[in-house]
Amino acid sequence: MQIKQLEDNVGLPLFEHLGKSLFLTDAGEELLGYCQRISQQIREAEDAFASMKSLSTGKLKITVASTANYFAATLLAAFSREHPDIGISLKVTNREQLLKDLKCNDCDLVIMGKPPAELDVTSTVFMENPLVVIAPINHPFCSQKKIPLKAIAKEPMVVREKGSGTRFAIERFFDSHKLTLNVAAEMSASEAIKQAVSAGLSLGIVSKHTIELELEAKRLCVLDVENMPIIRNWYLVHRNDKRLSPIALAFQEYLLNYGQSAENNVKYVTA
Repeated sequence: MQIKQLEDNVGLPLFEHLGKSLFLTDAGEELLGYCQRISQQIREAEDAFASMKSLSTGKLKITVASTANYFAATLLAAFSREHPDIGISLKVTNREQLLKDLKCNDCDLVIMGKPPAELDVTSTVFMENPLVVIAPINHPFCSQKKIPLKAIAKEPMVVREKGSGTRFAIERFFDSHKLTLNVAAEMSASEAIKQAVSAGLSLGIVSKHTIELELEAKRLCVLDVENMPIIRNWYLVHRNDKRLSPIALAFQEYLLNYGQSAENNVKYVTA
């Protein structure tokens, strides 16, 4: 019955009987080749899915805020060493593009400082993001302890541009202490702020995660200021309706474990 159904579907005889033997016709030989190739592709698909489940292959697309790039690249490199056959794409960009990537489903996960309230997303805190006051290494404040926040508010300050999450957090912090920030200059990147402070332009406020190299090189110091650092958080964000791949889920777990480890070992370096 199955042979007859197959022949009816093809519209040609596939087998011929010669005595007690059964032989393929030319149409049968042709169909056999297609069936073998289809079976091979099915086996390859099964192998590919099995590899993805075992995290031995696949792709991971991550978009991160520019400030997060100081640790994101290191994290991805470490994750890649554990899963060497996984392809990784890292995009470092501003908040506007982060939101675009989330809207357009153009990435698996986003690392950012302030999840968007206007989008339907799942956001998970994985690590603190302390904002600290930095100064050139020869600044008089570098040798002082418990500097009053009022004294810091009087100093010229280099900060991020309006609209950035860091700037919003800084202004909200000073407002909560009934103080006004003395903004000397606005810059669109933490790297520019560090360079300006190191050159002696003024004090600055940046994420602690952006100054590790400068502290080791003793080009900057973190001031010991009352009521600081300003504690923000880093979030891992994805669309609520996105079905995360096994690779993305593995990276999410890796990041949460890293965040817990980082919090246990965090150090604030002062002069």
